[in-house]
Amino acid sequence: MEPVIAWHTEHVYFNQLLGVLLRQVDLFHGGGQPNYELMQDIISYLRDYSDRVHHPREDVAFARLALRCPDLKLVLARLEQEHRVIAQAGEALSELIQAVIGGAVIRRAELETAAATYLVYYGNHIAKEEEDVLARAAKELTVEDWEAVRNAVPVIRDPLFGRDTADRYRELRRQIALAT
Repeated sequence: MEPVIAWHTEHVYFNQLLGVLLRQVDLFHGGGQPNYELMQDIISYLRDYSDRVHHPREDVAFARLALRCPDLKLVLARLEQEHRVIAQAGEALSELIQAVIGGAVIRRAELETAAATYLVYYGNHIAKEEEDVLARAAKELTVEDWEAVRNAVPVIRDPLFGRDTADRYRELRRQIALAT
């Protein structure tokens, strides 16, 4: 059960970050001045950790779960596909925010559309995993399966929520603490 608890805990963290990002987008939508550096840090973290560690591990879990639960194959295939969509949406949003930080003028609708795409896909993706996959994974996956999941990528310390966290994310950690 411990790997499923870790999986769920990461989802909680990711949802907190998406909430902070949403508040910045809402500020932007209302004509205010969002903290673009904070937005970029959120996306950078989610791309650096989630896209490179969390999602590849999930992909291994999905493949193993599909073998044990054929009724989940379609759901798992969609979730795996969403990992690629989330990565591309994150890249597109990151590029727009980086351009704004660099002084470029970006149409408001373009940034809002990119942010909405990222937020909606990511939020729905997490909800679907929580609803349809985690309990089944806890029940069906074996110790060997979880070992394969753990070994899918090298052990990388979580730069935001792990011990000895990097100074780069100090403001982001503060914003999360304020939101909870």
